[in-house]
Amino acid sequence: MARAFEAFTGRAHGPYQAAVVRIGFGLTWAAFLLREWPNRRVLYGDRSPWSDELAARLLAENHAFTVLAWYHGRLWFELVYHLAIVSAVLFALGWRTRASGVLFMVTVLSLQNRNVFVGDGGDNVVHLMAVYLVFTRCAQVWSLDARRSPPGAARWLWVLLGAVLAVGPPGWLWAPWAIAGIWYAVNRRYPESEWRAVLDALANMLHNCAMLVIAVQVVLIYSTAGWYKVQGSRWQDGTALHYPMHLDYFTPWPWLSGVLGSSLLLVFLLSYGTVILQVAFPFTLVNRRLKNVLLALMMVEHLGIAVTLGLPFFSLAMIAADAVFLPTAALLWTGRRAHDLRHRWRRAPLP
Repeated sequence: MARAFEAFTGRAHGPYQAAVVRIGFGLTWAAFLLREWPNRRVLYGDRSPWSDELAARLLAENHAFTVLAWYHGRLWFELVYHLAIVSAVLFALGWRTRASGVLFMVTVLSLQNRNVFVGDGGDNVVHLMAVYLVFTRCAQVWSLDARRSPPGAARWLWVLLGAVLAVGPPGWLWAPWAIAGIWYAVNRRYPESEWRAVLDALANMLHNCAMLVIAVQVVLIYSTAGWYKVQGSRWQDGTALHYPMHLDYFTPWPWLSGVLGSSLLLVFLLSYGTVILQVAFPFTLVNRRLKNVLLALMMVEHLGIAVTLGLPFFSLAMIAADAVFLPTAALLWTGRRAHDLRHRWRRAPLP
């Protein structure tokens, strides 16, 4: 028990997996917002068919959080939308991750809860992971924070965010702001004290619990999806994937969908293979090698969904969530390769 408690509180487990999940979801959300930038006002703004009055009525019933309900008008919406892009990029880069992570969560919740009828499964995954990632120490590696940026910037950023919170009705947002201030004060004035050790242990516990929740969430997504598919007659007879491949909405490459959808054997194998992968994945976690094989197959499957069905952001969100199960050795090898390629590029002679 003592060794287990020491492992649970002594360090943050899975730092490389947490970094990949952070980068994946930050880039996915930023890419989605940039892709929908010309349509932003129709999706979430003043031109949306889901008007402010309808949104206010729904928010009064489900009590969902969105800062877009604080003020109305295009200026406030444009500020929140572009802040969402900036915070997603900064979160992916790992710059002041405690602050950018909270801003990332706030903007994700704010835009998605403004109009809940334009999302899909990928948006739901981003919604959940944005909340979970706030409790992780996901910037220990592969981040700008890991390079020890000047501490003065954190103080001024904290003061600036406090001034912004004082203007609006932030409610619970004061809690992460106050916690960040306490963390900075203890780290600045008492770096070797017992208070710092206690805060580190609490942060490690929150990180480890959040990483466990992320892993459980991914398992629940696949297990429930697989078992619901088992009950469907179209999945049972192996024809389920035939129908989306013949819908114009899901055929960005008609010739490719036509080739895949015209082969009854291929459709049958893909349909049954999808169900088998999703149902079997939770049971393969006890075997590392088998888990890695199925994890690679599921990522390839999501890439196929992105290309054939035209759902790139759903696929990117699921691949980013799957990264929580990636082996550390593979991530370290990838990091070394990226480091070597960067140094070769820097040393390459100019033409």
